[in-house]
This record gives sequence, structure tokens and C-alpha cells, in this order.
Amino acid sequence: MSFKIRLTLILSTVVILFQTLTVIVNDIAMRVNLKCEVKELLHSIAASASEHAARQLQSQGGAGANLAALDPAELIQNYMALHKYIMEIAVFHLTEAGDPDPAAAREAGSAAALPAGRLLYGGYGQHAAETDAADLAEAMQRGQVYRSLRSGGRTIMIGTFGFPDSDSLAVRVAADLSPMYQMITDTRNQQIALYAILLLVAVFVNYGLAYMLVRPLRHILGKVDEVASGRFDTPLVVSRRDEIGQLAERINAMAKNLDVYTAKLKKAFEENRSMKEYLESIINHTTDAIHIEDVNGVLIRVNPAFEKMFGWSEEEAAGRRLPIVPEVRMKEEREAREALLAGHMLPARETVRRRKDGSCFEVSVTTSAIRDRNGVIQAFASITRDMTNRNKMDELLRRSEKLNTVGQLAAGVAHEIRNPLTTLRGFLQLQQQTNKLNQRHIDIMLSELDRINLIVSEFLILAKPQATKFRIQDVRFILGDVISLLDSQAHLCNIVFTTSFDNEPCEVACEENHLKQVFINVLKNAIEAMPKGGEIEIEARNQPDWIVITIRDHGVGISEDMIPKLGDPFVTSKESGTGLGIMISQRIIQSHQGTMEIRSAVGKGTTVTINLPAVQ
Repeated sequence: MSFKIRLTLILSTVVILFQTLTVIVNDIAMRVNLKCEVKELLHSIAASASEHAARQLQSQGGAGANLAALDPAELIQNYMALHKYIMEIAVFHLTEAGDPDPAAAREAGSAAALPAGRLLYGGYGQHAAETDAADLAEAMQRGQVYRSLRSGGRTIMIGTFGFPDSDSLAVRVAADLSPMYQMITDTRNQQIALYAILLLVAVFVNYGLAYMLVRPLRHILGKVDEVASGRFDTPLVVSRRDEIGQLAERINAMAKNLDVYTAKLKKAFEENRSMKEYLESIINHTTDAIHIEDVNGVLIRVNPAFEKMFGWSEEEAAGRRLPIVPEVRMKEEREAREALLAGHMLPARETVRRRKDGSCFEVSVTTSAIRDRNGVIQAFASITRDMTNRNKMDELLRRSEKLNTVGQLAAGVAHEIRNPLTTLRGFLQLQQQTNKLNQRHIDIMLSELDRINLIVSEFLILAKPQATKFRIQDVRFILGDVISLLDSQAHLCNIVFTTSFDNEPCEVACEENHLKQVFINVLKNAIEAMPKGGEIEIEARNQPDWIVITIRDHGVGISEDMIPKLGDPFVTSKESGTGLGIMISQRIIQSHQGTMEIRSAVGKGTTVTINLPAVQ
């Protein structure tokens, strides 16, 4: 079937549907309007009849003898004469004012069983129904009830109206709608005949229009076929300025743009193919293990380095959840995944992974999320680097640095020990010559031995630090213990400790004894820097991500040129100092991932600020 015929049929179908819909809507609208108008008329007749009947009853009872009222029977006859389709008008007087039960009235079964009432005016019985009793009872409750029925080939509408305020009157009006429905049907048939004629005319008109439209479209269709086959060089000849001409111009522009875009796509395709080969080469030849897994941990792809590092082949790994994460590291891995799902970027992290044979090894892992075009995470890509050799090298470097440090200290330690040893040798030789024990000489020798022990102890702490076990502790309590320990010595030196701690917990992950050693060193230096006594201020503040401890004295201070050298072995401003205390304290703070800053001014005092990472 050609496009021209299809277009004609489509347009004709649209016309038919429109005409059919118009006929149906008009028919329904006229029937609905007719019912509404009849209901309004029936209600008006019933209200008028009940009003005059009520007046008639009042005049008969003597309560309203002065009210002029038209005879209800005559009024009913006038209404039936005026409206030919009104078949019956009946006015009932219910002896009880209460509303009867509609269900009980329906169970009465016949028109003769009207609920405790009687017919006052009009006629009743010609079109009686079994539901009349129930309708009268329901009308006394709701005000009005309408019902339609078929009788003798006619459509009859019965309206029942209750007026409890008008001496319990009820009015039943029956109307024949058949003549009016017949008029509507005749009108509908006339419209159908008219629309049929219009349809024939529309078919011929549509056919002619379709022929006119299709002819230029054939040329456009030929051009579209050329474009579809990849030929963009022959443009359409545009001889019209209507929509068809504009369409031809757009097709020419589209063909030109497609020619340009096709060339760009070919170039981009070649670049993407080259880049893909380049990336594939990197992935397949890198020494770092690369694997991609979905959000459930199922592996999608691994590279050859992964196979070599972990021991699983790509066929064994694909589609499985491999146990490459040891159980002790599962919590760390879950936290990393939760951070990625929350949109955070993870730096490279050093952890432990497990091979197929069950052995564990140290690695550095970088994990990133792979998202679709909507930003939803679909998978995770991980790059794993074996850190075993590098960690061994780092350990060797640390040992070398430690030996280097010890070597630097050896000369100083020897010098510091030689002086008391010289004193000890001299006193021992003197006692050997005199064969006498001098108590004063013994006290001096014990003092020199204590100094040697102090130097050796501090040197051992530096050269061979103790194993650290980090626990979460509150810095305020550690400072309190240190203050209690040094309080008696401070009193002897006429020094008072003043503290200012935050009310919030100041918790850090630390080795308690090492931190105590740092605080003792700093506080002892502050005490020794204030020979005339005074006040040492100690503060602990909980700041974002950091716990800040500040120890401030008002002593002799340190010269500006000496501050950069603090922490070097045997660099001290005290006559009996070794300089190792500050050096060891700095090492301890660095092992806690913190910082220690010293600010001082000669004659004004020294402030030591220690920053430790707060527990999140």
C-alpha cells in the first residue's frame, strides 16, 4: 500500500472518529440535559402540589382559613394538561411524621403496601411499582428519589418527593420520556446521514491532498536513502518556500553536518582504538596487580600481574569473590568501601593481602570507584603493589640511620662519661695511696656514677627504644599524673603549676609511659629554667582533629640562635644537661604522628606547644 493511500486512510479515519465522537457526545449530552430538565420540572410540580395540598389541609383543619389555596386536584389537572408527557401526579399524606424504614418498605412487596399513608389527590396505580413504598419512605428521609423503568415499550421516569415539614406530604410524579427520546434519536440519525456525505467528500479531498504532499516527498526520500547509505555529496534542489522546501533545506544541512560528524567520528574511533590498545598494553605489562570488581566484591577482570602476584588465573578469578583480604583486615576494607560509596577519594594505603597458597604479604593498595554516566558506582578498580622488597629496604635504611645516629652520639657520650670517670680514677688512686676512706670522696664518686648511669640510660632509650603499645588515653589524666609526680619538687623550688583543661575529653592514641616521659622532660626543663620560682602554665585544648598541649614558663628563656639546634645531641643551655631529653621527646612525639614547637625569648620564658592527633 502506497504512502498516498495510507495517508488518505489515516485522514479519513481521523474524520470518521471525530464525527463518531461528535454524534456520541451530542446524543449523550442531549439525554443527560433532558433528564436534568425533567427532574427539575418534576421537582417543581411536586413542590407546588405539596404546597397547595398543605394549605388545603390547614384550611380544612381551621388553622389557616384565611390562606387562599387553589384546589390541588384542579392544579394537578392543569399540570397534566400543560405537560402532555406527565402521566400521573399523586399526593400522599403520611399519618406518622417519622421516616419509615426503606428496607422494611421494600419487603412489603407491592404498591398497595404504602407505608402508613393514604392518597389525597391525583391518580395512582396505572404505573405502580413494587418499589414505590420504599421510594416514598426514602424520599421522606432524603427529600427526593428518581427511578426509571420500562413499561409497554416506553421509558418512564418516576420522581418521588418527600415534604416532612408540610404535614408529612409526599408527591409521586410519573413522566413519559419516550417522545423526547425519539426526537433525540431522529436528530442523531440525521447527523449520521449528514456526516456520511461529508465523509465521502473528505475522502476525495484527502486523496488529492495526499497526492500533492507525496510528490515532493519522493525526492526527499531519495536523498534520505543516499544519506543512509553514506553518500552526502549530492544536495537536494530546493524550489519551494513552504514547509516541504524548509524540510529539503534541513535535510541538506543535516547531510552536510553528518558528513562532518562522520569524519570526526572516524577520527575519534581511531584515537579511541589507539588509546584502548595503549591502556591495554599498560594494564597487561605493568608489574602492579590490577583487578576490577563489582559492588558485591565479585571480580570482573584481572591483569597478568594479578595472576602472578596472587596465584589465581583470570579464568579462576573471574566471577568469584577471592579471599585476598585476611580476616584481620576485613574491618579496614569495609571502612574503605564505605568511604568510596560515600563519594570520598582514598589515598594509597599500606595493608596486607593473601595469596592463593595462604601466605600473606605487605602491599600498597589504591582503590577508586567506577561510575556510570549518571554518577552511580558500578564497580571498583584496585591497583596493588607488592611492598615486601621496599619495606625491607626501608628497614635497612632505618637501621642504617639508627647506627648513624648512634655513631654521632658515641663521641659525645664518650666525652660526657670521660669526665666523671677521670674524677672516679683520681679519687680511687688517692684512696689507694692513703689507704683511707673519705666519706666526702665516696659521695662525690657516687654522684659521678649516677651521672654516668643517667647518660647511659638516656642513650639506650634513644638507641634501643621500647616496644610501643598504643591505647586510647585522655591527655588530661596523663598530665595530672605527671603534675602529681613533680608537685613536691616544684614546691621545693617555689614553683606553682596552674592548669587549664577543656571540659571535653582530650583523647589520643598513645603509649602512656612515653608521653609521660615527654611531659616530665618538658616540665623539668621549665622548673630548672626558673631558679627564683614562679608559675608554670599547663593547658590542654580539644581543637578540630588535634589535641593541643601548651606548657609555658616565665624563666630565663633560650637564645634565638640556639632554638634551631634544640634536639641535636648534647646541645643544651644547662650546665649539667646532656641535650638528649629534647631529642628523645621529639622522637616520641613524631612516633605519635604529632608535632612539638618551641618558642622562647631570653628573660621572658619559654613556651612548648605539642600537637597530637585527636581520636575521631
